[in-house]
Amino acid sequence: MGHRVTTRQPDISALLDAPDVLVCCGSGGVGKTTTAAAVGLHAARIGRRVVVVTIDPAKRLADALGVPGGLGNDPVELPIDEGCEGELWALMLDPATTFDGLVRANASSAEQTERILSNRFYRNVAGSLSGTQEYMAAERLHALHGDPRFDLVVVDTPPTRNALDFLDAPSTLSRFLDHPLFRLIMVPTRRGLRVLNVASQPVLRTIGKAVGSDVLADAIAFFQAFAGMETGFRARADEVIALLHGESTRYLLVASPRGDTIEEARYFARRLREKDLAVRAVVVNRCTPDFGAPPSRRPKSAAGSELYDNLRELRATAKIEREHAAVLLGDDAIGPDAATRFVPALPGDVHDLEALEAIRTALFGE
Repeated sequence: MGHRVTTRQPDISALLDAPDVLVCCGSGGVGKTTTAAAVGLHAARIGRRVVVVTIDPAKRLADALGVPGGLGNDPVELPIDEGCEGELWALMLDPATTFDGLVRANASSAEQTERILSNRFYRNVAGSLSGTQEYMAAERLHALHGDPRFDLVVVDTPPTRNALDFLDAPSTLSRFLDHPLFRLIMVPTRRGLRVLNVASQPVLRTIGKAVGSDVLADAIAFFQAFAGMETGFRARADEVIALLHGESTRYLLVASPRGDTIEEARYFARRLREKDLAVRAVVVNRCTPDFGAPPSRRPKSAAGSELYDNLRELRATAKIEREHAAVLLGDDAIGPDAATRFVPALPGDVHDLEALEAIRTALFGE
């Protein structure tokens, strides 16, 4: 994939003009969570009722927002300036709690709810299965998007590869519901039976030998307990797919000006384009600040000479960083209309709204 020389507008304010959902993506360690929190703070400042949700199991969002007790699965409103017309809420995805709530909300009876929640496979395995967290994140996004308390959902995704799993999760579920093995497992419930004869099915006999007959029996009972609920799961999955691909959802790519993170960002941008999704803005985070040009001559004093050398080194570092960033910004996978913002590195970590305000100002200006 090639890259081109391009000139971009630094203003990313238009990113918040109309969307219902803003997805912040990027590799680990580039300040993605802090950027998501700062975007949420700015959205609240301009009058939006915004909830920031982190899918990343690391507890960085609570740190960035200065929430000492941490965040849970339910949105918590955070204090911002008096007189501000908007609202800022935040939560951290808890896949197990979300799954429990999903079962209770969609089961046809208390008996069905109990049958699922008490199933050994559900209690011991389902919450940690590959893909469960990503699908629960899609379900949480669906619920938050439909919550009348909020008019904007800012999603802080896990690092790049897992973020792609989140975007793929609704489609993966739809394919699973169409899989012949799932249909086979559900046959007894559709015929009014309660037990599937594993011994009579070669595929299931093979699986049973690999994982154990008891585990397989619990897994089959788990899926059969969902009888009648798969239609609702599929409908929500389709709605999330439409939401993620709709004009009301926008994608913000966060990178830092290092060669490895730039390549990771390019990879993500290309994968988004393969899914017919466009990067609407790029934030290059933790850049070396511009301290201006050094004097024309090196000072003779020891202190002056040291400062002169430090300034030259910083300017050389900044030049290399801009060259790295240019590779990303000139990539064909980044649309020509994508806005760009360079955010300087702060002297310390962000642990409260005051420090977050400095990031907000760097992103959007005053």
